[in-house]
Amino acid sequence: MSKKPQTTSQIEFIAMMAALMSIVALAIDALLPALEIIGLHVGSELPSDNQQFIIMIFLGLGLGPLLFGPLSDNMGRKPVVYMGFGLFVVASFICVSTTTFEIMILGRILQGIGLSAPRTISIAIIRDMYQGDYMARIMSFVTVVFLLVPIVAPAMGKLVMDHYNWQAIFYFQLAVGTLICIWFYLRQPETLKPKNKIPLSKHLFIDGLKEVLKYKVTLGCTLISGFIAGSFFVYLSGSQQIFEMQYGLKEEFPYIFAGLSVAIGLAVFSNAKLVIRLGMERLITYALIGFCAVSLLYVILYFSSPNPSIYVLLTFMSLQFLCIGFLFGNLRALAMQPVGHIAGIAAALTGFASTIMAVPISTFIGRFIDKTALPVFIGFTVCSGLSLLILFFLKHKNPEGLNKEI
Repeated sequence: MSKKPQTTSQIEFIAMMAALMSIVALAIDALLPALEIIGLHVGSELPSDNQQFIIMIFLGLGLGPLLFGPLSDNMGRKPVVYMGFGLFVVASFICVSTTTFEIMILGRILQGIGLSAPRTISIAIIRDMYQGDYMARIMSFVTVVFLLVPIVAPAMGKLVMDHYNWQAIFYFQLAVGTLICIWFYLRQPETLKPKNKIPLSKHLFIDGLKEVLKYKVTLGCTLISGFIAGSFFVYLSGSQQIFEMQYGLKEEFPYIFAGLSVAIGLAVFSNAKLVIRLGMERLITYALIGFCAVSLLYVILYFSSPNPSIYVLLTFMSLQFLCIGFLFGNLRALAMQPVGHIAGIAAALTGFASTIMAVPISTFIGRFIDKTALPVFIGFTVCSGLSLLILFFLKHKNPEGLNKEI
């Protein structure tokens, strides 16, 4: 069923995989308090334009796996992580040295492409070693540790910016990433066996895509991930605009962001225990229904009203993020379950598809965030409703259970 690393304990393995993913979270969340200042530095015209500094890194995270996924199936997991981090270093220096909006966007896209390597390869490494509900359990523990970063990253970013400048946030990210790469180099063995290496060829993507498309569960869970990620990206990119501009909580923003991240962490921690007992499919179903119901209730109550009190807004968002905490890890694990024999290219293709869906969804919805947070919840409602339709279709096609399609 599973194998353990030869030189690392399971606890260290979980911490290391979470650390690899955390570089992504740090690159996104530590920058949130600095969006307005960066926008002024590079000449962005509207507050909503500053959302692109967050959204565009996700575009890179979607594009990068198309390169790094196949390379990891051919060269091994570890070399690809180093390649990606090298690109991240170059992109970070582009960001700190530019004075134009367009070059900053380019730098953020390149950062995302580089960071897609540790993000994608960590999932492939986990799939190399675990499968089924046990993979979902490991993913849950990894995500719990990973979520410690969004809890503290905005406060860290603000602290660095207050004492130095916004460029220092990028240098801080580079220092943390370097330490994680050294740890990974010293302690994590290669998990791709020589017999499982896939030669690079012009047919690799076509063959991989054909294989992925064989499995309705993989395709369906990827589509659901795209909708949920798209709605969540709206919150990530628009949170600074909502809390600082609409509610005037500039100093409190890092702590509000941290508190909402705790809600996701609690759900993911609970998921690690519940997934073995209830299974991925049931948890995904309950979470999607809850996600849709809470967002729909907010839309009904405040459709033609100004923003409610901050306490009401935080209550609704906390409930939303509790549901999200049960979705991301389970959806990714269930999507990868049938395609473990091509874990690298499958992680690349599914990650690319969900992100390419999520970026335009979040960009479109984010443009409507002006005087109220209502567009965020309308986006939540529409995306979760479509996701439920896909889930019920999958259940109809797989009456014996979604994890049986292998």
